This record gives sequence, structure tokens and C-alpha cells, in this order.
Amino acid sequence: MTHLLHVDASPRGERSISRTLSREFVERWQATHPGSTVTYRDLGHAPVPHVTEAWIAAAFSSPNEHTPEMTDAIRLSDMLIDELLAADCYVFGVPMYNFSVPSGFKAYIDQIVRAGRTFAVTESGYKGLVEGKKALVITAEGGVYRPGSPAADYNFHEPYLRAILGFMGITDVNVIHADGLAMGDEARSKSLAEARDAIQSTVQHW
Repeated sequence: MTHLLHVDASPRGERSISRTLSREFVERWQATHPGSTVTYRDLGHAPVPHVTEAWIAAAFSSPNEHTPEMTDAIRLSDMLIDELLAADCYVFGVPMYNFSVPSGFKAYIDQIVRAGRTFAVTESGYKGLVEGKKALVITAEGGVYRPGSPAADYNFHEPYLRAILGFMGITDVNVIHADGLAMGDEARSKSLAEARDAIQSTVQHW
């Protein structure tokens, strides 16, 4: 039985394209994989806190050195990492904000990227500890920032996501873009149709 972790980052509700498309993927995936389980985390409507001084102190010390404040500060991080490690695959609905990820998603990344839990520092360098997983990222973008486009140099969104997931060991990453959403009805409709085709194709191969 496969376990999927579904994470949405948009603070929007029904108007959110990334939410709509990630939900459509999960619904199709569940229909194709009966008996599998889904864990859902809504960062847009239930954001996780940013790291604090107590969090940093706890993350870089052993549990037997933790004060009550440090234990409280790191508790959510431990839970989020356990949730991440328990899943076999991931679907992230992450819109582009100012050429990168929303701050709420960055706060989530800062909670789960931890030495000794999701990556290690070895003599030969960094080593991701979240191995054997695969991820789908569904983006929503008002413009077009794909390689070769005039605005490609502004895209710090997909490269960052691939880099940080790969840093943790998640290198099997597929990205589906719903882009050009603010470039007129024709461009919007075309992009959404292409994204939905890509979702269907991905479901069939997962």
C-alpha cells in the first residue's frame, strides 16, 4: 500500500489554481491506486512557524541537552519530518510568489531540512537521507518562466525546489507548470489544459 503526502502552499481557497490541480491529481491517483493512503497538510491555511533561536539550539544539540523551551520549539519539526519520512511519494502544490516559493512553504522547508534527520554531513560532503521517494510539484504562475522564455532568468522557483528536495535525497522530481495564467483567457485555458494532460499522464506512470 502506497502512502502519499499531499502539501498545499497557497493561502487562497477555491480560487487557487495550484490547490485545484493538486487536488485533481490526488483524486485521480486515489482512483488508480485503491487502498493507498493520503496525508494532507495545508500550509496556506494552517502555516507552520518560522524557526526561532530555541529551535536552532535544539536542532544542533542532543535531546538530553534540551531545555523545556527547546523541546517545545523542535516538537513540530520532529512531527513534520516523521510525516515526510512515512510517505512514499509527495505532491506539492506551490504557486510562484515574486519568482520563488511562498514564505509559508519556505518556513515548512526550514522545519524539515535538518542535519541528522533529512540530510547528513559526511567526509565527502552532504548526503540526503530521504531516499527512494518521488515527488510531483504543481506550480501556478502568472507569467511564463520556463527555460528559453524571455523571463527565464527570474525563475528561482523550480530550480530552488529541485535543489532543496535533491539536497534531502529526493531526486525523482517531476514539475507540472500551470503558467501564463495572467496572460489572457486563451493562454490561461491552453496552459490549464496542458497541465491537466500532464497530470493524467503522471498518474498513469506513478
